[in-house]
Amino acid sequence: MKTYFLKTEQNIPITLNEAWDFFSSPLNLAKITPQDMRFVVTSDFNANTKMYAGMIITYKISPLLGIKMNWMTEITHVEDKKYFVDEQRFGPYALWHHQHHFKEIEGGVQMTDLLHYAIPYGPFGRLANAFFVKGKVDQIFDYRTKAIEKMFGKL
Repeated sequence: MKTYFLKTEQNIPITLNEAWDFFSSPLNLAKITPQDMRFVVTSDFNANTKMYAGMIITYKISPLLGIKMNWMTEITHVEDKKYFVDEQRFGPYALWHHQHHFKEIEGGVQMTDLLHYAIPYGPFGRLANAFFVKGKVDQIFDYRTKAIEKMFGKL
């Protein structure tokens, strides 16, 4: 199985507490996901729900041609105000392991994302990644960077 890797870093002019409160809430993910993906959290959470290791989060998402898909992730690791990891349990990928790291820097927080993913179906999956998936993943993270800058500013 071929795995792919993406690393992004973004400096945000907010406190570590503000960053952690925002990014560790599953309900905020839709705010930084492209609207054309029709991303909806279907888990029964409220604004006070706090992330914990073992948390299961379910979504509906339309990544391609408006076709709806179910996606389930598990929060596998959490170290308060330092990092958390989400891993796909059910969804479109053969592997999805996404680390979110937070570090205080002068004037704000540096957020680093480390994503490892794989596409099923062997050589067909490699072709799909080359022609579609990699570009879509890059587009999602580019959108996210811009959405975060719009909400919180740029450092």
